[in-house]
Amino acid sequence: MITTYFKTDDDDVFQVIEEPKAGCWIHVDEASSNDVTQIAKLIDAEYTDLHDCLDRYEIPRIERLDERTLIFTRHPTIHEAGLFTTTLTIILTKDYFITICPQKSYLIDNFVAQKPKISTHQTNKLLIYILLKITQEYTIKIKKVRAGVIRKEKEMAQVESKDITSLTVHEENLNQYLSSLVPLRNVLEAITSGRYAFLQEKDQDLLEDLLNASLQSEEICSVNLRSIRSLRDSYQIIFTNQLNKTIKLLTALTIILSLPTMIASLYGMNVALPFANSALAFAGIMAFTAAISIFAVWVFQRKKWL
Repeated sequence: MITTYFKTDDDDVFQVIEEPKAGCWIHVDEASSNDVTQIAKLIDAEYTDLHDCLDRYEIPRIERLDERTLIFTRHPTIHEAGLFTTTLTIILTKDYFITICPQKSYLIDNFVAQKPKISTHQTNKLLIYILLKITQEYTIKIKKVRAGVIRKEKEMAQVESKDITSLTVHEENLNQYLSSLVPLRNVLEAITSGRYAFLQEKDQDLLEDLLNASLQSEEICSVNLRSIRSLRDSYQIIFTNQLNKTIKLLTALTIILSLPTMIASLYGMNVALPFANSALAFAGIMAFTAAISIFAVWVFQRKKWL
């Protein structure tokens, strides 16, 4: 779906217009091949040059096509088909600012709803603000994952299989964030160099702050990944310890129960046995069996085998 926004310095919100015009922002949500074809005709480009915009696995990078600049980024999205991030392509041309996303981009929807004080013809500032929004979204998502990991650390004594599954999901989530943040940093560094866009001094300072924020998000992501690996190792130790305790308990109970079983088996034989003619034979045998079982329990507890 193609939506065209236009906003001047005097407007408070982004106005949706029917036809593209110079200085507008064109956003393509849940992009299809037909949408990309229309955009290619609009900016006089080949469809093959824009085909990567539809790739949900595209790695962040930056390209220059004549007078057009293509910036491939990734931003966090709702978990779908094993992906926690999605592609967002930004195209800078002389007349248009274009963003293309193969999925529903809630990041763009939130950005438009926040009514930023920026006009659509300020393409460099609009680029920086969207990149800033992407970096902030990564930071927010990483902190949420971190909060979930901290809860798992507090509940370590009651670890279950579902906790391992949850931890694995968190790890995959962070790995995808990190694999997007590292190339995104390279894109930011390329833009900061001024080779792909003319930046004013204020824009340059803002972009450098943005680069520092991206580096910080990378570091937080790496720290959380190390915490998850450490927590997973702790879970493994706890599971192993619990298994050893269970095996030790079952072994001890097997030995304790085998003592009365052995005595009962001996007195179940059809041969002459001691006390066979005594009226107190059954009570005596039961008392002896109970005594030897209690003694065995005491020995196992003293040895800390129970």
